[in-house]
Amino acid sequence: MLELITNPAAWASLATLTLLEIILGVDNIIFLSIVTSRLPKKLQPKARRIGLIIALLGRILLLLTLSWIIGLTVPIFDIASIVISWRDIILFVGGIFLIYKASVEIYQMVACRENNQGKPGAAMFAYVLAQIFVLDLVFSLDSVLTAIGVAEHIEIMITAIVIAIGVMMIAAEPISAFVQKHSTVKMLALSFLVLVGITLVADAVDLHIPRGFLYLSIAFATSVEVLNLIVRHRASKKTAKVP
Repeated sequence: MLELITNPAAWASLATLTLLEIILGVDNIIFLSIVTSRLPKKLQPKARRIGLIIALLGRILLLLTLSWIIGLTVPIFDIASIVISWRDIILFVGGIFLIYKASVEIYQMVACRENNQGKPGAAMFAYVLAQIFVLDLVFSLDSVLTAIGVAEHIEIMITAIVIAIGVMMIAAEPISAFVQKHSTVKMLALSFLVLVGITLVADAVDLHIPRGFLYLSIAFATSVEVLNLIVRHRASKKTAKVP
């Protein structure tokens, strides 16, 4: 451990991996903000915290079972020359679920419908946590495989993930509030989730979409939406000043 603390390469690896984990965690935060929006206001922060704690524990547990994780990438069968592993199956199912969930939310917004599934508070809370658990499994697998590829020491991997989740816990509330306040931002966030789901499905069938392109497109669309928000804000201020 002392060798790692005094090793500049270890610190560089920690910084790189932490940044990557935070970037990968953006998907997680967006999903949390969307799925918890159906809960009563007072329960939303609690659900987001529990969701991030589940994500943290899931990632650490997966890191502590590295041999099992590596085993998930071993081919189990092939279809039309496409080799399938358990990792591919998990990514495919998770991607389909994410596309479905985001598409339903988009439909609800376009149709101006409220979707509370008719569930009482406790049942709805459990239902939301179940959805968070399913997607956390997919996001955790992606996160851990990234960690294995970047860092050599499990201590660095766990430290980076703990720091990243800590940052996500701090950022989750303001991001969720911002997304819920601006309907166009929420629609953009849901579109991102559809795009992430498509990427997961593509990865599962060996049609790999470079993550750099994905995050570049997200960053570009976000910057355009920020400009739109600024324009609308200034226009509303001018309108308010008109006697």
